Amino acid sequence: MFTLQLTDTHEMIRQTARDFARDEVAPTAIERDKSGTFPHDIVKKMGELGFMGMMVSPEWGGSGLDALSYVLAMEEISAVDASVGVVMSVNNSLVCWGLETYATDAQKERWLRPLATGEVHGAFCLSEPEAGSDATQQHTVAERGDGGWILNGTKNWITNGTTASTYLVMAQTNRELRHRGITCFIIPKDTPGFEPGLKEDKLGIRSSDTCSIGLTNVFVPDDQVLGEVGQGFKIAMESLNGGRIGIAAQALGIAKGAYEAALVYSTQRKAFGKPIADLQAIQMKIAEMATSVEAARWMVYRAAWMKDQHLNYIKSAAQAKLLASKTAVSVALEAIQVHGGYGYVREYLVERFLRDAKITEIYEGTSEIQHIVIARELLKEIA
Repeated sequence: MFTLQLTDTHEMIRQTARDFARDEVAPTAIERDKSGTFPHDIVKKMGELGFMGMMVSPEWGGSGLDALSYVLAMEEISAVDASVGVVMSVNNSLVCWGLETYATDAQKERWLRPLATGEVHGAFCLSEPEAGSDATQQHTVAERGDGGWILNGTKNWITNGTTASTYLVMAQTNRELRHRGITCFIIPKDTPGFEPGLKEDKLGIRSSDTCSIGLTNVFVPDDQVLGEVGQGFKIAMESLNGGRIGIAAQALGIAKGAYEAALVYSTQRKAFGKPIADLQAIQMKIAEMATSVEAARWMVYRAAWMKDQHLNYIKSAAQAKLLASKTAVSVALEAIQVHGGYGYVREYLVERFLRDAKITEIYEGTSEIQHIVIARELLKEIA
């Protein structure tokens, strides 16, 4: 039975994230969106606050917090700038989680600790030009070499791709075994032959960096294999299950930010001699937006709670991402409508919320994939 009680620690984390987003993130959000400038200073400060390794054990430099704490912080930061939120999400959910769960102690000391403290940040390399939703179709190949592996291929849509220092890269080590022949490698950015491409010019989350990565005869020693040879697909899928909670929290934050902007604007903008908030048409929009955001919030919190309780959260994470991403898009659209013409310009923020919202229906599993995941889990329950 899902029962949620926020502790004093939870409330402190939420307030800390809210204050940080207001004071440190908001002032440069519009300009960074225009220029596509990566928030280096902000990411460094997030590391100092413990936000880059929130669920990592203090033994390895992390904050040792639960998934609910992570979700609360993600929601508040993404309510101001989802670009900052996704940098935090990838580092926490995909890179740090994978390393803490599967790395050896020596690997954790070398790679996880600096990532968890925010000294550096990481990237997760699964998608390829011909392997998006069907991640089993890996064309990046790793062949045995003397004391390690030689990788060749291309990775696509890599968040933090040009700015990360550490990359978890999936590659096919035995094509005959299909998905059971995929292995995960830890690769530092300065490895010869490892070449991040040009930053993509995106619709939204423009302040985060996304690029393709080329691998040409990249040599990776055996001690940089994460987990066991052939375990890469399992690592990737488990990472994405948890990552969906982070993206759901990002989407929730976008919806929250858009709703709150519309609510405030409706009390300030006057039409026909009174605030538009007094108009029934606007009240209906505000009521629908508030209800949608609250419903998404409980779905996201529930998924995090289930993860914290060590329950099977696969279905809940997919449901949370599906609902929260839909909510982000719909609420951002309505927020623009409430703003009227002003909603169409950068100064009033809500147009950015809409541009940022759309990607939450695509990355870390499209909405279509979430339907498949949910249905499969439901069918398992009655099997």
